[in-house]
Amino acid sequence: MSSTTTGGTETTPVLPVPLTAARALVLAGAVGAFASGFLSWTWTADFPGDLTVTGYPGGLQWLTLTGALVTLVLALASHGVPGLRWTSPSGSNNGVLHAALGTAVTTWFTLIAISAELGGLANLEPGGWIAGATSLLAVAGALGLPLDRHPRGTGQGATRYLGLRLAKVDRPLPAVRELPSWVEVLLIVAAFAVGLYAITYGIDTDYGELFTGYLLLAGFTVAALTRSGLIARLRALTVKHRAVTTGAAFAAAAGFPFTQTSDQYTSVATNILIFATVALGLNIVVGLAGLLDLGYVAFLGVGAYAAALVSGSPASPIHVQFPFWAAMLTGAAVSIVFGVLIGAPTLRLRGDYLAIVTLGFGEIFRITMNNLNGTTGPKVTNGSNGIPRIPDLEILGFNLGEKHSVGGIELGRFSNYYLLMLLVTAFVVLVFARVGNSRIGRAWVAIREDETAAEAMGINGFRLKLLAFALGACLAGLAGTVQAHVSYTVTPDQYTFAEALPPNSAFLLAAVILGGMGTISGPLLGATLLFLIPKKLEFLSDYQLLAFGIALIVLMRVRPEGMIANRRRQLEFHEADIPAQTSPGALLTKAGA
Repeated sequence: MSSTTTGGTETTPVLPVPLTAARALVLAGAVGAFASGFLSWTWTADFPGDLTVTGYPGGLQWLTLTGALVTLVLALASHGVPGLRWTSPSGSNNGVLHAALGTAVTTWFTLIAISAELGGLANLEPGGWIAGATSLLAVAGALGLPLDRHPRGTGQGATRYLGLRLAKVDRPLPAVRELPSWVEVLLIVAAFAVGLYAITYGIDTDYGELFTGYLLLAGFTVAALTRSGLIARLRALTVKHRAVTTGAAFAAAAGFPFTQTSDQYTSVATNILIFATVALGLNIVVGLAGLLDLGYVAFLGVGAYAAALVSGSPASPIHVQFPFWAAMLTGAAVSIVFGVLIGAPTLRLRGDYLAIVTLGFGEIFRITMNNLNGTTGPKVTNGSNGIPRIPDLEILGFNLGEKHSVGGIELGRFSNYYLLMLLVTAFVVLVFARVGNSRIGRAWVAIREDETAAEAMGINGFRLKLLAFALGACLAGLAGTVQAHVSYTVTPDQYTFAEALPPNSAFLLAAVILGGMGTISGPLLGATLLFLIPKKLEFLSDYQLLAFGIALIVLMRVRPEGMIANRRRQLEFHEADIPAQTSPGALLTKAGA
């Protein structure tokens, strides 16, 4: 087994295979796995997706085919094939290994699922065996390629956390020819188009086995593209063209309803946006200000109940019907009031004590809504029955509950609410971005890092924490006003600390932490996954929450700083593991700081 050192990063093959033979194995395995997608994997159509057709892939075969294609492209790119080099800017073979692993894991998950559901390996056709063997062959070949070997906190990893490019301890991406601006813009648009298709595919999966395979392949593919340097290069382009990136992201999100033929999946997407918006509001409280709030979902309920009471529902004791803008302002204002009332007497507490108090507030809100039923208290909320028959919103004569045709494409009720919620989410993202980069946002971060030191520097900790609490409550209240009309009914049981499905306080907090505290895209991604995974794992029945819990544990072990981590938090998690010669102080000294 040989090893080389390039730019301070050791590259060694895991298996003692000649380099030419290793490359041949990867290419042969990838081509074989790709070709197996056009063969029959089982003889019966009882397994979802119908994998019995020869000549046309179906169901999970598409995932194996996609993984094999990504493996093939990255392998050819790392070999220096002209025209493909841009897909692997780093020149690392680690991307090839991750892509091959993703293909193998997805393929063998399919084979095991077929055997488990149909009653044994005898149900596999030759195509299935070819897929399993060739996917493992590609992994064996990738393990024989020279791989970058840098332990956590050293080499390439250590400098990435500080955003430095030091030749002695990091290998920067090779210089590339400057592309014309219009080509870079097209690349950004193409990246968002691919992202829209991938997200749409995940939401539209019809059965749990396909969604599980999709998650496995997506996770390994993202890791592969990260190791290859392609995502870093695309990120650099998005930073260079921020306006185009923002427009492309919004256009891709707005285009989702136009890809659907029914409201079945747009309803899921609408609820994801509601959940993600509330999680982003919680990120102000937890991610920026560092306040552990375990009852945050109550503010979503406050906004929903306030909007329901003034919506014109026959069950509301307030017989008025506010226009949409007035209902939103009412929900936001009432949420702010509750945020201030709860925060003023409690925010002098810290840590676990504050968490316990906010948890109590969440339970008090739910119990109070139950008791305002006309028997144990005034008749305001109808108790456990809630406020039903909330009418659909009407904005400028546009009734969101009716179907409308846009460009020849019919948009249903949930598509209308999805587009409305997208505007609300965009507003919340704008507020978070502006506040996070302001003087107040920096003061919140200072309080989160060390409140005593921040107050010693002249920061009014109590006032700023109260402001964070009120702003977070306001954003949750805005989302609650839309949720009330989407669900038609508001009941106390929708706003608990922990239930089987989100949104609830536990899932909201998990979305912020797993997605990435203090970031914008982190909670959005975390909320999307935490909403989709339990919903799509319903086929596991009683083992649903067990599998979900295992997935969370694995994710926190692999990425404790979150899927999209803030640079400061990355340094917090990894600084202790960095040796003296690559510690932050040493790196800054070498960089001339």
